[in-house]
Amino acid sequence: MPIVSSNFRASGLFKDAHFSTIYSAKIRRVKGVKQSRERLELPDGDFIDIDWTNARVSRKNQKVAVLFHGLEGDAQRPYMLGTAKLLSTNGYDVAAVNLRGCSGVQNRLYRSYHSGETGDIAFIVETLVKRKYEKIGLYGVSLGGNAVLKYLGEHTNIPTEVKVASCIGVPADLRMSLEQLSKKENVIYRTSFLVHLRAKYRKKMSRFPEKMSKQSYKKINSLQSFDDIYTAPAHGFEDALDYYAKASSAQFIKNIKVPTLILNAKNDSFLHGDCYPIEQAKQSDILHLEMPDHGGHVGFYMKGEYYYNELRTFDFFKNYIE
Repeated sequence: MPIVSSNFRASGLFKDAHFSTIYSAKIRRVKGVKQSRERLELPDGDFIDIDWTNARVSRKNQKVAVLFHGLEGDAQRPYMLGTAKLLSTNGYDVAAVNLRGCSGVQNRLYRSYHSGETGDIAFIVETLVKRKYEKIGLYGVSLGGNAVLKYLGEHTNIPTEVKVASCIGVPADLRMSLEQLSKKENVIYRTSFLVHLRAKYRKKMSRFPEKMSKQSYKKINSLQSFDDIYTAPAHGFEDALDYYAKASSAQFIKNIKVPTLILNAKNDSFLHGDCYPIEQAKQSDILHLEMPDHGGHVGFYMKGEYYYNELRTFDFFKNYIE
């Protein structure tokens, strides 16, 4: 599939990557989304909280959209609520997933979530298939987008009910994304992430004193050190670099058999190099890579109620889900 030409055009201040990113994440408000929470028990004894919109409004509804957020996000982020609102008002049941430990309640286990966790996605999809949903669309943002792409390319038994996927602002190469975030101009983003990640580590320490300590906590002074000290050992990786290598979706994209949209802005401050899977898209007939000049990191502002990434996702879904 040739690279998709984009119709998105930013204007004014929204041409600036940082303004676009920060406005969309911190200033935008999405109103009128009603959610009801379901706690889904996982096979390993942990749980995931799902915030539903239109959960089985009609028992005959066959289509559901499953939304996955980014690093230290949750189901109440504007990019989640905007998508949930648009899809739910157009006939979808919407399951907005809070990844382990992201729903405002600590998860039970030492482990939590990471960019390459696909087992939880598989379990959620299998659960929805058992509930007789016949048409499933997946939507992933940033970290969630990487996980969705990895799930689609890594697993050989994707249920036929999974019809389509849309992934926004995807750091498909985690090491290159880290290199980009480590640049001087991106200090605000990595600092914000680090504050949240350190706080979560500190809260977990009292529950897992044999694995976590104040000494280790004091050594967490960068995103890579957090991944070395917590993410890697908690999830079976040798170290941060091993985690980045194995959890990056770029290596799995060529195996994807489900029609998939990747929407990555060229001026996304989180992305670099192989985060833009251009060659994989050129060699695939179902992978649609769209790279507008502007948009920042998931900041595709448009006048009106919905942003471009939400409208584009809805249009893409319509091609494969009636």
